[in-house]
Amino acid sequence: MNIQDYTVTRTSNAIRVAAILGFIVLVALIAAPYWAGRADLRLMGELFLYLALASLWNLMAGYAGLVSVGQQAFVGFGGYMLFALTMFAGLHPIPAIGTAGLLGALISVPVAFLIFRLRGAYFAIGTWVIAEVFRLSFAQISSLGGGSGSSLPIAIVKSLAGSRGARESLSYWLALGAAVLVVTSVYVFLRSRKGLALTAIRDNELAAGSLGIDIWRTKFVVYVVTSALTAMIGALIFLQKLRISPDAAFSVNDWTAFVIFIVVIGGIGTIEGPIIGTLVFFALRETLADLGTIYLLVLGVVAIVVMLKFPKGVWGFIRQRFDLQIFPLAYRVARRDNKGA
Repeated sequence: MNIQDYTVTRTSNAIRVAAILGFIVLVALIAAPYWAGRADLRLMGELFLYLALASLWNLMAGYAGLVSVGQQAFVGFGGYMLFALTMFAGLHPIPAIGTAGLLGALISVPVAFLIFRLRGAYFAIGTWVIAEVFRLSFAQISSLGGGSGSSLPIAIVKSLAGSRGARESLSYWLALGAAVLVVTSVYVFLRSRKGLALTAIRDNELAAGSLGIDIWRTKFVVYVVTSALTAMIGALIFLQKLRISPDAAFSVNDWTAFVIFIVVIGGIGTIEGPIIGTLVFFALRETLADLGTIYLLVLGVVAIVVMLKFPKGVWGFIRQRFDLQIFPLAYRVARRDNKGA
């Protein structure tokens, strides 16, 4: 065997085919307002927002080891900031979404300094306590509706677009753009030097520290960036809903439990996992939602079965079985094509 006959690469024919198919699907999704009904647009928009939340939680838990059960704090914070900025500061809803993200980053800094003192289960519990503090705090703000919540004024809603159809199309495009932005940002970050450091921390934190990687700083950056993007997603969620209340904004079931289910089912620590998990979750929800509490029991059974049979999730099983990557992060050795040499 001659070592010159081999090359180290991240790409393969399967990845190139997946990239082409992904581009075609993305173009079709962008054109969805022209071929899909309103109910379909709303469903797909919700799917994209859950995908974004799951990808962000996966970056924290699957790579940085920050297992949070309190990310609803930033979902609700972003939603309330959208309402406050549009109602009281006079901002247009779209720039208000970006501003909500910046404010989410700012508020996450003191939160991080507080909860990063905790480890393991104590960290997870600490994030939930912070989320409850956020919920109780916003419930006391009477100008935002207090405990009963508030609706977005009609004038602000109409500032998005003149007709209802145009507003729903815009909301859909914003949700799709958010999902693409988050997945692309996670992919680019993980392929960078900081992403390599984060992967090293995930694989062996002690060894990463011995190599000179600043573990605390790396995790801090991930937490702040994730919180900012989560706040932006929260603003988008409640821009679609047009109404917000403390219980809805800081719901642990809607914005954390379901998100964890998605990541665990799809495959934690992979970019593809949240995509697969989101599709599985929405397929189950749309099929079983009419069964009431049985629907939640089925979700629990599915989660248990997947964790027992496929510890690395559905995508982990597919990747191991077929040696397939859609978002290549690791290098692979491939035989060099010497034709024409």
